Amino acid sequence: MESSLFLSSFALLLATLVIIGVVKVIANIHYQYTYWKKRGIPYIRTLPGLGTSWKVFLRRMSFVEYSISAYEYVPDAKYIGLMDMATPLVLLRDPELIRDVMVKDFEHFPDHRTIASEDIDPLFGKNVFALRGDRWKEMRNTLSPSFTASKMKAMFELVSKCSREFSEYLADHPEECSSIDTKEIFRRYTTDVIATSAFGISVNSMKDRDNEFFTRGVASTKFSSFSFLLKFMLYRTIPRLTKALGIDFFPPATSQFFKRIVAETIKVREEQGIVRPDMIQLLMQARSKEGPSVQEMTLDDIVSQAFIFFIAGFETSSQLMCFVGHELAVNRDIQDRLWEEVEKHFAEGNGEISYESVSKMVYMDMVVSETLRKYPPVIFIDRVCVKSYELPPLKPGGKSLIVEPDNMIWAPVYALHLDPKYFPNPDKFDPERFSDENKDNIVPYTYMPFGHGPRKCIGNRFALMETKLLIAHLLHKFVFKATEKTIYPVVFDKNQINLQPKGGFWIALEKRV
Repeated sequence: MESSLFLSSFALLLATLVIIGVVKVIANIHYQYTYWKKRGIPYIRTLPGLGTSWKVFLRRMSFVEYSISAYEYVPDAKYIGLMDMATPLVLLRDPELIRDVMVKDFEHFPDHRTIASEDIDPLFGKNVFALRGDRWKEMRNTLSPSFTASKMKAMFELVSKCSREFSEYLADHPEECSSIDTKEIFRRYTTDVIATSAFGISVNSMKDRDNEFFTRGVASTKFSSFSFLLKFMLYRTIPRLTKALGIDFFPPATSQFFKRIVAETIKVREEQGIVRPDMIQLLMQARSKEGPSVQEMTLDDIVSQAFIFFIAGFETSSQLMCFVGHELAVNRDIQDRLWEEVEKHFAEGNGEISYESVSKMVYMDMVVSETLRKYPPVIFIDRVCVKSYELPPLKPGGKSLIVEPDNMIWAPVYALHLDPKYFPNPDKFDPERFSDENKDNIVPYTYMPFGHGPRKCIGNRFALMETKLLIAHLLHKFVFKATEKTIYPVVFDKNQINLQPKGGFWIALEKRV
């Protein structure tokens, strides 16, 4: 009798919990579907809980195509409504509003969305990109001296050595250059650059093909794999349960590798009194600071900064180099003009390129800037609201919109860069857009490959330096040529969340005579 009574009570409790769960799910879906309608804002319906179109989820549409369709959904609107998972999101179309959010009223939007907080995943959550509030500000101030002009100049020789060795290896192995996947080789170059400039370790990834720096980079940047997307969703929705189940955002072996490398580097430098002009050194100095307002700098803090610098350089910098190489291969007139500029500086430097000469390469800067316009490193830039903020009405006489704390803002970088209103004939690769005569005509806040304001990419100057150096050394020795595998115009792969050509980056490097 007691047993049947217990089972009945348990069944009733279970049924109640199921009903409550179902009601909560329905209420959440209703909230997502009616949020923007109640506020009179044009919006795009998305899959509940996913925050994107079902076509993107099923790989029927690339994320790039989705960004354009969202941007063009209401062409005359200053902004529209979307959902990020279950979080209300405002897609800004008006450059002046983007300026306000990123610069003028930054205190309302100082943070990025959280993928994995530092208590859930220290390797990712403690880095300067993911940190929030005062913790971010302190870390940003600590790292900023790593990227001043003087520090860039000090690190220049390290990067130049990598560029020289990389181009010399290819010159000595012409059999590898007749049809070459630039993504594969440029990621090897960025591996070498980051290993020496951030960790103080010399690596030659073209010779040592399976070095651990490179293999860890490949393993950590499979952002479009199903397993990564699944982990991304789980970390966004149920982070603590995900952590409790032992699902790590990055492979545990990767975390252990970087922690070991950084710990060994610090130990050797402290024991031998080695001082290098790099990020590790600045973080070591910050760790030794004391005071009531100074946040303790742990080994995890240092490892996290070094890791995000590695990931950003490994993937986004190499992607920029791939697109520069691709456009030079299919636009021979632009390549020839750039080669003439490069050769002029090689001649003036007696066969070498100096830090000063890189900064004087005007056409190089135009080519790289146009590449960043046509193929920006990110498709959207996000900001999280921390204090209520009033957006102006969509149209004169209408109601303003209150952006609530924890709501998000998207600045559609790719769509703005490809908008013919701001960049006529946007699909054409035209470096002249960034000539001294024309660049002042670019509408402010329509061009933002590295973002704007206090949250602007901290390593953008370094990325530009290593890219320009590599292209200069390669042009000095090679002619970039298209092959039968080169796809132009570029068709983006629907299976990738970032800008990746379908079939890869294929060109030929023909040795100059």
